[in-house]
Amino acid sequence: MKNLIQIFLLLITLSITAQSKYFTKTGNVTFEASVPSFEEVKAVNKNTTAIINTENGEFAALVLVKGFRFKNALMEEHFNENYADSDDYPKATFKGEISSFAIDDLNGSNQQKKYNGTMTFHGKTKSLSDEALSISKNADGSLKITGNLKLNVADFDIEIPKIVSNKLSREVDVSFEFVLNKK
Repeated sequence: MKNLIQIFLLLITLSITAQSKYFTKTGNVTFEASVPSFEEVKAVNKNTTAIINTENGEFAALVLVKGFRFKNALMEEHFNENYADSDDYPKATFKGEISSFAIDDLNGSNQQKKYNGTMTFHGKTKSLSDEALSISKNADGSLKITGNLKLNVADFDIEIPKIVSNKLSREVDVSFEFVLNKK
């Protein structure tokens, strides 16, 4: 009987732990480094993995760099070979925490939150603090997290050759959208 109670308590604990994490493998991350009067430099990755722990607001995302798709195949090739060095640095990651996160406070409306963490890309890690995001709980129980941020290419040791320096922004606009379901 004692063993049965222990097994029951273990199963309840595992069930509670599993419900505290939401997960996706189909998140969207978009970046744009366009400048006016030149060809659009924009890419989308629709296979981003993200997870949130709803007990403490810890949040992480993983992007496979070669998963970014451009309108122009040659631009995609240059991005992977000359800028991102995606063979040497195949992943970009974010690890952080959403401030004042409480899943019980979420409803259908978007809540604006701040987050802090680190972004790693091209072998370099940059701290991010007091960045904004929007989070809501959908009718189906999933969580939707969206946001935008600006990153400077120099922070990640990405050099832009002089020949194209006037065609690429040194400040990159990054947007993300994740719909996460209970794990």
